[in-house]
Amino acid sequence: MPASIINRQDAEAIIREQVVQTIFQDAPKQSVFMSMARKLPNMTSNQTRIRVLDFLPTAYWVNGDTGMKQTSRQAWDNVYLNAAELAVIVPIPEAVLNDAEFDIFGEVTPRVNEAIGQRVDAAIVFGDNKPAEWQNDIITLARQAGNNVAVADGKDYFDLILGENGVFAKVEDDGYGVSGAIAPLNFKSKLRGLRDANGNPIFMRDPQSTVQYSLDGTPLTFQQNGAFYPNIAQLVAGDFSQAVYAIRQDVTVKILDQGVIQDPQTKEIVYNLAQQDMIALRVVFRMGWALPNPATRLNEDRTGCAFAYLEPTTPVTTQAVKITVKDSTGNLKDARVNVDGAILKTDTSGLATFNLRKGNYQAKISLKGYVAQTVDIAVDASEVTKTITLVKEA
Repeated sequence: MPASIINRQDAEAIIREQVVQTIFQDAPKQSVFMSMARKLPNMTSNQTRIRVLDFLPTAYWVNGDTGMKQTSRQAWDNVYLNAAELAVIVPIPEAVLNDAEFDIFGEVTPRVNEAIGQRVDAAIVFGDNKPAEWQNDIITLARQAGNNVAVADGKDYFDLILGENGVFAKVEDDGYGVSGAIAPLNFKSKLRGLRDANGNPIFMRDPQSTVQYSLDGTPLTFQQNGAFYPNIAQLVAGDFSQAVYAIRQDVTVKILDQGVIQDPQTKEIVYNLAQQDMIALRVVFRMGWALPNPATRLNEDRTGCAFAYLEPTTPVTTQAVKITVKDSTGNLKDARVNVDGAILKTDTSGLATFNLRKGNYQAKISLKGYVAQTVDIAVDASEVTKTITLVKEA
């Protein structure tokens, strides 16, 4: 009768469960965005729908005792959270694993969590490697709403952030209160240089005490996971409760000891796990997010944004994307143009102008009484113009 042993398959079940729970619980802590935004229940499929207010009812005064009462309506729109996949494979030679004097999995797992948080923050806030399934990043949404503040002569950082037409004011003008702000670690030096009318430092009053940085009572978080891009923004602030995210339930961690690992570009085999006596930790993390931007009394047409940002000294390059909407009789005013979550309405000449960074976008054009259209937009190094002709509903 063969002796009983704890084989690799038996141990794998324990390791996998321990690691997956750690990643599932700790990954959101490594992401500044996920620690500040509103978490929804876990997604049960690759898409979750949120219904948001799209049109608010209006009340009317009645003229006289026999005046006619007017009618109004309320409407809703669908906003979707689409799960995008983030994955990593960490190969480890079995000899290294056996000879190590410390828990290699225990060392790798926090770094995997950190990598997940970094990628999530970079994609959601700045659009870096943004999955095609997701809407525009926060910077792009704020830019289209006019919520970008440029550095100006004669204004210090106190004015640029907290003054009239500053970052906070842009958010408040759209009907939201700022709940948090994020900045790179070296932004502290800019704040330490701020002084009041008497020349006293605003943030550093007692050199012996710990300084808690806040802006007008709002906590300021300094991002240290490498996901803040100062060439795009110096500071981002907004109502983080308006941003929502959900984690797909099938977060998976697998210990592989068979198969090959290929280079994603060349398809060349890099490792053969069985032949080279290696194992690999494979982590798959899926989540979706959205900035629903519901209609409010201060943002009834949904063209505002709950976020604003301070531009760097040299603003990032964008291209004008001009979309003209018309029908068979001429240009259409107040047509809604939705470019991956950024909404503008056409002016009297039927024009809506976006300022977009290089990339591929999708625009949905709609107007009550007309059949909606969807068009693809590719932005590169020059201005883009599009003319859309809407057809009346039958």
